[in-house]
Amino acid sequence: MPTVDVMDETFLVVARPRLAAVFADAAGWPRMWPDLALRVVTDRGDQGMRWTVTGALVGSMEVWLEEVLDGTVLHYYLRADASGPGGAPVPLPPRRAAAEALRRHHAAKALALALKRSLENGRAPGEPPAPGGREWQ
Repeated sequence: MPTVDVMDETFLVVARPRLAAVFADAAGWPRMWPDLALRVVTDRGDQGMRWTVTGALVGSMEVWLEEVLDGTVLHYYLRADASGPGGAPVPLPPRRAAAEALRRHHAAKALALALKRSLENGRAPGEPPAPGGREWQ
């Protein structure tokens, strides 16, 4: 079992293809996950992506995009271990593992909320999706 196991869900009032385009752009990955190197394992188009992860962590990461009502639920999964010498996975002591999992969960939620703010383009709660919207920054 991985020492870092993170799951998060966030609802965005954004069309699934628009959100999928953000994750499909490999040039943006270093900005979203600066200490991780990603390699695509499965590209599910508008339904999301799955990667292998190397760098600070070794394991897998997945973004699943589920159409719900007038938007998309962003499901995020990270299952990994710390990276040791030569990139081999190394177990973390329980307290360090818990702290790293919490840090990664906060980072995942921060990313989801940044996407929400940017792509929803100031849409008021209860209102329909904003036309066009800004690009994610």
